[in-house]
Amino acid sequence: FDSLPPAHYKETMNTILVWMQQSEAKLSVPQVAIAEYEIMEQRLRELKALQSSLPEQQKGLNYLSTTVEGLSRRAPAEVAQSYRSEVEVVLGRWKKLSALLAEHCQKLEERMTKLQRFQNDTKTLKKWMAEVDVFLKEEWPALGDSEALEKQLEQC
Repeated sequence: FDSLPPAHYKETMNTILVWMQQSEAKLSVPQVAIAEYEIMEQRLRELKALQSSLPEQQKGLNYLSTTVEGLSRRAPAEVAQSYRSEVEVVLGRWKKLSALLAEHCQKLEERMTKLQRFQNDTKTLKKWMAEVDVFLKEEWPALGDSEALEKQLEQC
């Protein structure tokens, strides 16, 4: 019985594995070009929620590592090695998941900034085009009215 982990170990392992599987599924959603800022905001909120749950899951990982260290001292070598291997696999997935999550958040924030800038530039351009349209539809001054012609030339 000394070579078996406590029941809490298996519960914690299962909880972390389920959380990682759900997180990996959310991160595996294809990164498509989204032109709607609200959708991007929603996606960022989801990713930030995952990031904020990392510390809580980290506590479970710390518990697993500590428990495996204790088992290693009192369990047969092959049993201890199997638990160490199991935890190492989980830690590897954890590191990859954490890095991927941070990367996705950063990229999404950058894309949101670019989209916001593009939308502002588009709004400015549309306003300018409307002003030019009004100008072009104005009545042309008479040929002999040099003052009006100069004024229109300045506007051009």
